[in-house]
Amino acid sequence: MASVTSLSDSVHQRLAAALSAALPQAGSADPLLRRSDRADFQANGILALAKKEKANPRELATQVVSGVESGELIKDVEVSGPGFLNITLTDRAITANLAARYADDTGRLGVPHAEQPGTTVIDYAQPNVAKEMHVGHLRSAVIGDAMVQLLEFTGENVVRRHHIGDWGTQFGMLIQYLEEHPHELDHKADEVSGEEAMSNLDRLYKAARGLFDADEEFKTRARRRVVDLQAGDPQTVATWQKFVDESKIYFFSVFEKLDMEIADADIVGESGYNDMLAETCRLLEESGVAVRSEGALCVFFDDVKGPDGNPVPLIVQKSDGGYGYAATDLSAIRDRVFNLKANSIIYVVDARQSLHFKMVFETARKAGWLGDDVKAYQLAFGTVLGKDGKPFKTREGETVRLVDLLDEAIDRASAVVREKAQDLSEEEIAERGAQVGVGAVKYADLSTSANRDYKFDLDQMVSLNGDTSVYLQYAYARIQSILRKAGASRPAAHPELELHQAERALGLHADSFAATVAEAATEYAPHKLAAYLYQLASLYTTFYDKCPVLKAETQERIENRLFLCDVTARTLHRGMDLLGIRTPERL
Repeated sequence: MASVTSLSDSVHQRLAAALSAALPQAGSADPLLRRSDRADFQANGILALAKKEKANPRELATQVVSGVESGELIKDVEVSGPGFLNITLTDRAITANLAARYADDTGRLGVPHAEQPGTTVIDYAQPNVAKEMHVGHLRSAVIGDAMVQLLEFTGENVVRRHHIGDWGTQFGMLIQYLEEHPHELDHKADEVSGEEAMSNLDRLYKAARGLFDADEEFKTRARRRVVDLQAGDPQTVATWQKFVDESKIYFFSVFEKLDMEIADADIVGESGYNDMLAETCRLLEESGVAVRSEGALCVFFDDVKGPDGNPVPLIVQKSDGGYGYAATDLSAIRDRVFNLKANSIIYVVDARQSLHFKMVFETARKAGWLGDDVKAYQLAFGTVLGKDGKPFKTREGETVRLVDLLDEAIDRASAVVREKAQDLSEEEIAERGAQVGVGAVKYADLSTSANRDYKFDLDQMVSLNGDTSVYLQYAYARIQSILRKAGASRPAAHPELELHQAERALGLHADSFAATVAEAATEYAPHKLAAYLYQLASLYTTFYDKCPVLKAETQERIENRLFLCDVTARTLHRGMDLLGIRTPERL
């Protein structure tokens, strides 16, 4: 089905045409249309245009009004104040436009695809091999997954990349420790769960780290083992591969609990760029972008200095010949631009790494790997805080394991579902509890602007009141209940009916879904979609309170209100799906 032109776009076109007719010398003019609490829309662009053309704004506004084609779209346009336009639409236009969206059997609600889609590589969900995932891994996974869904929905070709930590000194340390303590990992991978296997690896890592920090001779042996790994020694590589494989089993189990799809082919860790590192350094040095300083290969910047005023370089290759994160990240950029043909590369990474990525991007531009036609962007996110406003920790001061956090959210949500459950089996309560609990965690993250910190408060997250996913899920389930109780009455649009103010507000907001999706995708801002959905659910609650559905005075009005209910439900369902959150039919 073809996309549906939104009401705001239709009004914008009429006003722009009237403006151009009133001031032909000004060319195309933007009426600056926005939603208003004084009418359906307000146009503010006439003031600036009148000032530019040295015209009287109220006279110009009046002239524009006389030239606006109204027809079945616009009911009234009035001049307000020094030259604002207040625009009220016809009830028929609101219902008819929603009916066109409702008729879209693709599930897109008339949302168009991007006119010129490109290829975007999204680097997100980057856990470390042989380490348990903790609360710090939550935001990259959740925000990144939402951006994948949003961009794919708009028609973008999206390539997922999970840049896991699977290389470096810590693996020499781990492999050497296991070589000397072979019984520390004496299980078979198929005999334990992913979580148990990772707990064993995590314990092994901590023991190896303790010995590495305390024993200089072990540290020397571990560093020799890194050389063996980098040289491709078969036994060393086999042990490393075992660590990677067991870690992946665990990663998949955690992502499954997060209700996220992670494909093995999308996991390209630090090791995936090994063969490119030497060439990356050679190209940087030959082009003069990087220079040798005290034996290390460095890139210096005019605007990056330390507290002492001295330049702080990006170290691409260490003085001992080893490669740092910069070499891997720069090689990844080369691969993503030249092999994957990316037009955009998004890094969903902690804000504390902003300086690193600023220097990496600038280096890649100096080297000519990031041209004007390629966008590199760090979608930086803030920290997850506890109720006390400090970084989220256990009572013992340890970092919170991600699986523990999710399990507790599911337990809390299951209790809420059980309390509200009507004719649900224990199996259904468990299923709904997982959907509500994980949805609550995701929504709390996504409803906050990514660059801000947010407080992790499970009591608030699973509340039926306020800006929570449970509130949205409950609104959706309530609509499904109404539709089930409707009997022979079916949703049907009746554009001839006059609308209640609550119906108008709900209809106008539902019609702006496409614009919100486009804005959230373009600005890499899933929190804008979350805010839209919360307002939609709030407007539906007002509509539900003010406008009887199944007890409306005529059959036509019953059908039209059922239609408004179903449009709202479909919009909630699609919007929540783009955020990676389920909408259960019953709660």
